Amino acid sequence: MSQVSETALVLFSAGQDSATCLAWALQRFAHVETIGFDYGQRHRIELDQRPVLRDAIASLNADWRSRLGGDQLVDLTGFGALADTALTANRAFEFEASGLPNTFVPGRNLVFLSVAAAHAYRRGADVLVGGMCETDYSGYPDCRRATLDAMQDAIALGLDRPMRIETPLMRLTKAQTWGLARDLGGAALVDAILEHSHTCYAGDRAHRHAWGYGCGVCPACDLRAKGWQAFAEVP
Repeated sequence: MSQVSETALVLFSAGQDSATCLAWALQRFAHVETIGFDYGQRHRIELDQRPVLRDAIASLNADWRSRLGGDQLVDLTGFGALADTALTANRAFEFEASGLPNTFVPGRNLVFLSVAAAHAYRRGADVLVGGMCETDYSGYPDCRRATLDAMQDAIALGLDRPMRIETPLMRLTKAQTWGLARDLGGAALVDAILEHSHTCYAGDRAHRHAWGYGCGVCPACDLRAKGWQAFAEVP
């Protein structure tokens, strides 16, 4: 695919989805930067993995290395304390009366996108890239494309400047996300994501599975493991 002139800012957590999105953006945009958020998440080991995974992805392709710019980590621990969920407190993972898992951090993506848009404005970025998905996900309402379309409009109005929110994984299953990573960077990218990304909500990097590190029982591990199994079964 031909390169375009825009600058993109990728919301990069060091999870499987954001890693795939980073490779996707590096394939398409002239300049790519990343932003991450410390919101007091109990799996904050992902913050340690961010520079490791960023470098591993960039090292796979000389063009990707040349296009990858700076990274910004933002302290949002105050917001995380207000959210008070199983992602920010040591409690069992379970479903609430609303039908949503208690890992749902209310408005998390709305806050992330608002902060990212402010940073993108100063950095001259035209596009925000996020790994939100409404195909294989935990039911979070702020992952839906309708939510992101509304947010895109609000950002454009609030900044008085167009800013596009790209969600390349929105209609993909987790297995298809693994397939997209393979299409973008071959087995090397898949291996980098397996080894260096972090998805497990419990922050477990002591147990290595075929699909990567994790406790194997939390909702994030369950989605990732099922996606990997479906991907591995495809010839």
